[in-house]
Amino acid sequence: MHTDTERCVRAVQSKDARFDGWFFTAVVTTRIYCRPSCPVVPPKAENMTFYPSAAACQQAGFRACKRCRPDSTPGSPEWNQRADLVARAMRLIGDGVVDREGVPGLAGRLGYSARQVERQLLAELGAGPLALARAQRAQTARLLIETTALPMAEIAFAAGFSSIRTFNDTVREVFALAPGELRARAPKQAAGAAPAASGALCLRLPFRAPLNPDNLFGHLIATAVPGVEEWRGGAYRRTLSLPYGHGVVALTPYPDHIGCRLSLTDLRDLTIATSRCRRMLDLDADPAAVDGQLRDDPVLAPLVDKAPGRRVPRTVDEAEFAVRAVLGQQVSTAAARTHAARLVTAHGTPIKDPEGGLTHLFPSPQSLAALDPEALALPRSRRATLTTLVRHLADGSLRLGVESGWEEARARLTELPGFGPWTVEVIAMRALGDPDAFLPSDLGIRRTARELGLPHTPAALTARAAAWRPWRAYAVQYLWATDDHPINRIPA
Repeated sequence: MHTDTERCVRAVQSKDARFDGWFFTAVVTTRIYCRPSCPVVPPKAENMTFYPSAAACQQAGFRACKRCRPDSTPGSPEWNQRADLVARAMRLIGDGVVDREGVPGLAGRLGYSARQVERQLLAELGAGPLALARAQRAQTARLLIETTALPMAEIAFAAGFSSIRTFNDTVREVFALAPGELRARAPKQAAGAAPAASGALCLRLPFRAPLNPDNLFGHLIATAVPGVEEWRGGAYRRTLSLPYGHGVVALTPYPDHIGCRLSLTDLRDLTIATSRCRRMLDLDADPAAVDGQLRDDPVLAPLVDKAPGRRVPRTVDEAEFAVRAVLGQQVSTAAARTHAARLVTAHGTPIKDPEGGLTHLFPSPQSLAALDPEALALPRSRRATLTTLVRHLADGSLRLGVESGWEEARARLTELPGFGPWTVEVIAMRALGDPDAFLPSDLGIRRTARELGLPHTPAALTARAAAWRPWRAYAVQYLWATDDHPINRIPA
């Protein structure tokens, strides 16, 4: 996108927010970079240059605009609709891998040399992994400076900086303000606003409009595992297992953002927790591209026009979702929740939740590796499927994290006993994040297809759905939404 100068100039001149996050505008006369929808008067076209990432702007010597805050835009949808090296690297950087494991750790997870990863990122994004991670640390630091009263030293280390000096230098370079000046300029909490719980952080998660929250939150609420997830006070709440500790998040849909209240045992997990929540809610999606293509189908067009902006409900923990997918094979939503709740009570890590009824973290594959199959109230074949899955997840021979290649993960899952096309594809859609995952054998999809006059056998429906690619996972959401099922509505 950033190489199409004419298109970028038109987007900036029209202040088109749909392109926020796709590219960044750097103004050579002021040395400032902005989002395309920046409210200031657009510069002359000859004074604009375009970059694919905030990190590339910073490396070129530009500082962030104080008006439009380009570092707070939704992420590029590119990284969630591809599974190549660059996309997987960007997902890992967003998950904080460079801060925890360095560039060698990033390269090791991807199965490439550090030099090859650096070369690919520089070629496409104009910045290497260290610069991209630095830009993310700066964004986290700004968030903590503006939304908390924490001492600057605590913020520096929570954001991932190795020293206070580096923190101060980076904030001044990126934002042209000292940390104290950033805090002084931050908007104060609105009068009458409910205060955050003690130790909680209140954030705003941006997205590209439109966003229809009904199936997104409805699905998460209807399938919520007691003790791990709940709907309380207009917010979807759940526990999070994180690299440095654990947390509880409350997510509330609003017309122009998602309200996010995070309680963390270790602030170093802030970036990771925020990234995982964005991924679960599919907030970096581009609804203009998705809905635009699905509207080309005369059968889907009325469904899209009725409620545009549907997202794919995903997960904060890929291994957790895979376990829950197996527990949900050929049973009702209520039965799947019951099976998962028993597993959580027996093997999950207990936590305290002063604000609600969350009691446990979902058990990790390592904690489930030693479970007694006879203790599971499941058919014998399902027990074998679950224990085999858990064993492969625990020993690392099956990887379903953000670094996973979609086709490779599908192939590994298919090799396991009890993994048919439905289970593999639902994991690909909701855990791996493949926007083109498709469920032609799903009973709800087949029933809806028949009612709409679409082919309803798996083979025929797959052939008909070729025109929906690469957005078949979103087509599934629109088809599911025609059914009167709890997954399609938010409780009153």
